[in-house]
Amino acid sequence: MEIRKVGVVGTGVMGSGAAQLCAESSYHTIMQGRTAESLARGMKNIQATLDKQVARGRTTPQQKEAALSRLQTTTRLEDLAECDIVIEAIVEDLEEKRKVFAVLDRICPRHTILASDTATLPIVRIATATKRPERVVGMHILSPAPASKALELVRSVLSSDETVETARKFGESLGKRVIMAKDTPGFIINRLLAPYLLDAIRVYESGVAPKEDIDQAMALGCGHPLGPLSLVDAVGLDQFCDLADALYEAFRDPRFSPPPLLRQMVAAGYLGRKNGKGFYEYK
Repeated sequence: MEIRKVGVVGTGVMGSGAAQLCAESSYHTIMQGRTAESLARGMKNIQATLDKQVARGRTTPQQKEAALSRLQTTTRLEDLAECDIVIEAIVEDLEEKRKVFAVLDRICPRHTILASDTATLPIVRIATATKRPERVVGMHILSPAPASKALELVRSVLSSDETVETARKFGESLGKRVIMAKDTPGFIINRLLAPYLLDAIRVYESGVAPKEDIDQAMALGCGHPLGPLSLVDAVGLDQFCDLADALYEAFRDPRFSPPPLLRQMVAAGYLGRKNGKGFYEYK
């Protein structure tokens, strides 16, 4: 099966990032959002990211315009009916995802692969909301989607060989190294990454060191591209808190329990880069 047309459900950091990635990879892409306002914010994020890539010489102005020409938006899930693959990237809530997949299952043709960009939730539970569980996979694209080098492809016990192979080739066509992961909470990356980031917040919360020193210790001392607190800002404090809650619910391991500081910051509206305030402030 050949993928020609891609649908993306969601306009947040991951949704807009996935839509940009697919459009830059020469796919006709439709990004669906709940409202015209959310779509406008998503397109603003894409435009800003492409402008940065042009300024840094990673993308030409012509490539930027070509990518934008392949990208359209809609508020209607029904407009994804002709897509060969649909990537869901909405809030990390199992029931909300199941509702979306049930609708997509009804409107999309039988060959369409339905993929979830969840970072923690069980793919088999999402797949059983459809009548085509064999055509459902997890496709965890790391943030920022256009720049990340890896993609976790998650196979449930119900995913067919054909679906997994088509999804793998599609992931590689996006320029990603496809990593196969089992359908377990957190898969590989977040199962290992979440405790590290949560411990960094606890270290800062307990006053061991200033945030800048914590980040520099890991960036300079361990060769990480971003320090842990800067990384949480990039992911989004609210999204990371939801991710940690999901992992804690699955494992009941205190390592995955969000520290009080993280919950307080989310409650105060400190969400990271996406709204300009997190552990750091951003213009």
